[in-house]
Amino acid sequence: MSTRIEDRFAACKAEGRAAFVAYVMAGDPDADTAFQIVKGLPGAGVDVIELGIPFSDPMAEGPTIQKAAQRALKAGMTVKGVLATVRRFRENDDATPIILMGYLNPVLSYGFEAFANDAAAAGVDGLIAVDCPPEEEKPLADPLDAAGVALIRFATPTTDDHRLTTVSRRTRGFVYYVSVAGVTGVKAADAESVAPAVARVRKATGLPVAVGFGIRTPEMAASIARVADGVVVGSAFVDEIAAGLDANQSPVPKVLALATRLAQAVRAGRGPREQA
Repeated sequence: MSTRIEDRFAACKAEGRAAFVAYVMAGDPDADTAFQIVKGLPGAGVDVIELGIPFSDPMAEGPTIQKAAQRALKAGMTVKGVLATVRRFRENDDATPIILMGYLNPVLSYGFEAFANDAAAAGVDGLIAVDCPPEEEKPLADPLDAAGVALIRFATPTTDDHRLTTVSRRTRGFVYYVSVAGVTGVKAADAESVAPAVARVRKATGLPVAVGFGIRTPEMAASIARVADGVVVGSAFVDEIAAGLDANQSPVPKVLALATRLAQAVRAGRGPREQA
């Protein structure tokens, strides 16, 4: 049986374009504002939503998303609150895939089986557990599989062919390719260096490959869209939220305006020959 993730990537492929994946932190800067952003993303052209689970020690994140997690935690966001956000979203949107992205400690504290069941019931389609190595995945992967929630893994510039086999063993939906060695929001992605890596990961896994880390502008998004199956943007949105707070303004309009510009760039990224 196909899933929302598979359906969405297949639809984008049929349209001859990459999928646009947007990351925002649940509860940043507060639960309602974050929900208004998430609610508006599909209308702005976002194909897949990544919703961050705030955590106090997000090791793969640069300062931008670290601060977002701190704001969300300070505002009282919890794992249950994240799932409540998804349930609220599903009241009006049953088509857009939602992937939770976070770290193992909050999920472990919640309980793997309880989390998997509650996430599926809320309408979650996938989970990226940044710090869960494949060798230790079974206690988490088994309940996720049973609940129908995809476990999505990273491949990186340092993932060799042998490791890629291990990484992709239970990955479903798509593979998230980290375009740079480092944390989020610091270095810039380069399509020329990403292209052969995407082709290698796609061939090895048989799955779509979405590229993230280091994509901040429409120009960068368009260039990555020419070589990847999906383009992931996160820190640029979180920066807009922080700027809105600094200006004592609602960040929602500017975040959604940026999403629209990025979505248009992703859709225009491939020329007619590349779409054929």
